Formats: sequence, structure tokens, C-alpha cells
Amino acid sequence: MSAITCIDDLKRLYKRRVPKMFYDYAETGSWTEQTFRENTSDFDKIYFRQRVAVDMTNRTTAGQMIGQDVAMPVALAPVGLTGMQHADGEILAARAAKKFGVPFTLSTLSICSIEDVAKATKAPFWFQVYTLKDDDFMERLMGRARDAGCSAVVITLDLQVQGQRHKDLKNGLSAPPKLTPASIANMATKVGWGLKMLQTRRRTFGNVVGHAKGVTDPSSLSSWTAEAFDHALDWNRVAELMKMWGGKVILKGIMDTEDARRAADLGADAIVVSNHGGRQLDGALSSIRALPAIVDAVGDRIEVMFDSGIRTGQDILKARALGASGVMIGRSWVYGLGAMGQAGVTKSLEILHKELDTTMALCGHRDLREVGRDILLVPEDFEGRWQRN
Repeated sequence: MSAITCIDDLKRLYKRRVPKMFYDYAETGSWTEQTFRENTSDFDKIYFRQRVAVDMTNRTTAGQMIGQDVAMPVALAPVGLTGMQHADGEILAARAAKKFGVPFTLSTLSICSIEDVAKATKAPFWFQVYTLKDDDFMERLMGRARDAGCSAVVITLDLQVQGQRHKDLKNGLSAPPKLTPASIANMATKVGWGLKMLQTRRRTFGNVVGHAKGVTDPSSLSSWTAEAFDHALDWNRVAELMKMWGGKVILKGIMDTEDARRAADLGADAIVVSNHGGRQLDGALSSIRALPAIVDAVGDRIEVMFDSGIRTGQDILKARALGASGVMIGRSWVYGLGAMGQAGVTKSLEILHKELDTTMALCGHRDLREVGRDILLVPEDFEGRWQRN
């Protein structure tokens, strides 16, 4: 490819270079994938107001996310199995984020461990945790995150029960990958990926294997995973997990104003409006449709971030204009990682930043912190007029 000019270019390279089961893992939603598709397509329903004859010099996209200075209001979202997209993937992504000046979030179900990332980057990062039943494991996990200097914990609230993703089941997704005739044939065509994977020792879930009770190797992981998630999660349990951490907390997976108010009442530092990238409840609203009502409900009480569907810098600007303090990107940086390693993550951030900066200027602004809803043309029924009993 002669020139990489957009995230879709990275996606095409990514598909070419990464085994099918891991490409499908990233590029899939639950059940019919309605919500997965609408997370991106609903951005197209929002238009910009173009302004002219406005001084566009000395522009800045800088800001803060939970008090942390950022080059643009973007954080790399937690993505499981990243080290299967590219050898040592979490380390490479964290390094790219640090260099660019945006936060990186490590998933509990990462391939590289908390300690691996901390040692390789020597910079604070955010750590994502699931709501698991095992207090002993959770306390030790959070203790490890504290020891590694993690500056915030992102608690994922929307994965008590896992949504079904047909492609993952059909591919037999696992880490390390299951060796079947089909997977071997596919991996044989991904030579660069395979050579890099042979050079790393990190091929399973580094935060779990050897740390969770009874999980001593990859073969014992599946039974642990089936039992680990807390189906009885409620707001009291969320409060317990926040107290267990004792530092800055971001609650991810908020799609309803009532839940947003409960999160604010608990004293969380931020919430993330997110439907898990369309990977959990299929048929839910897109995150961008849910965002305005949540900002209106709690935006004066708690920092409201946004996640799910970001593929361009224009998407970032639309979310920011609708009230999000910042956004999380997942697939956009994973495409870059799978395509080109650390350089690909950097390229994805550069693309998004250029699109964000140029669009902001053409909308008549030179400081992202001053952007508001007035730069947008939003359909009157965009949030929907739903009948509720």
C-alpha cells in the first residue's frame, strides 16, 4: 500500500497480516451485529456546521482526562488478547501511547502482564478490571496494579454475562490459538505474524495464568473463566471494588441515565458511555445516540467519556461536541497494531489527530476545549422518541 491515509487503510493491512480468528475477534459484534454496525453508521447522521473567515492559527487539541494532561482527549481502550494480534502487542501499544501523549488502558485479559507493561514502558497507565467473584484474586490484582504505578482503574460493568459472538465460537478462539487444520492453514499464510510470535514468550493471559487459584496453564483457564464473572454484581459490589482500589476509578459500560446517576452517586471519577463495541447486548442503542442524554443528566457531576464506534477524528470531534470529555478507541488502534506493530498504533493516532485538528479548524475553532454542540447539525429525533411504560 503506497500511502496510508485513513484507519480503513490500516484495517485492510491488518486483515491481510493477522490470523483470521484474531481478526474476527476484533471485527465482530454479538448476535446479528446490529449495534456493532450502528455504533459507526450513526455518526454519519450528524453533520458539521462549516465556518469561514475565522483565525485558525495556533490550534490545540490538548486537554485533560481525569486530571491527566493529554495531547488529544483520546485513550487507548482496554482490548483483550492484544498480544495475539501482534507479539508483545500491549507493550508496543503502551509505548506508542506514551510517546504520543495519550493514556493506555491494559485489559485484565491481556497477553502481556501488568508487570510486563510497567517494566517496558516505565510510565503510568490505566488498568481495566472485570467484576469477578474471587476477592482474593481481585485484591492481589489491584495490588499488582498499584505496585506497577497504574494511575486509574477502569471497572467494566457490562460483562457479567458474556454476549455470544458467533465468529469466535466457530473459530474456536483461544490463546494460544488452537491448532486445527483450518487454523494451521490460515496461520501458514501469516508468516510475519508467526515469526514474531515465535520470538516472544508471551502467548497466554499474563494477568491470570499463575495468579488465579487453580489456573496454572492455558488448559485450566477456560473453566476458571466460566466461573469467575460475578453474576450477582450490584451497585454495592461496585462500591466495594472502588474501595478495594482506593484511587481514581472510571466506570465503563454506562448506557442509561439512571445508571449514570448511580455511578455519580458512588463518587466515581468518570464514566464511559459504552456498549462494549456492540459485543454484548445486541439491539442496544449505539453509544453516540445514548451520549447526549447521559451528558445532560450527569455531565455537571462527573466526567463523561465515550467509547464504541470511533473510526475517524471527525467521530472524536462529534463525541466531544456532544459533551464527552474524551473518548476511548479500541478497534482503531488494534488495526494499526496488527498491521504495523508499534508504528501502526502511532500511525492510527496520527491519522485521528490530523482529522480531528483539521475538522475543528474548518468548524471555526482552534481550541478543542471550547468546542460545543453549536458546531453540529443533529437530527431532531437523533436520540429517539421511545415509548416507555
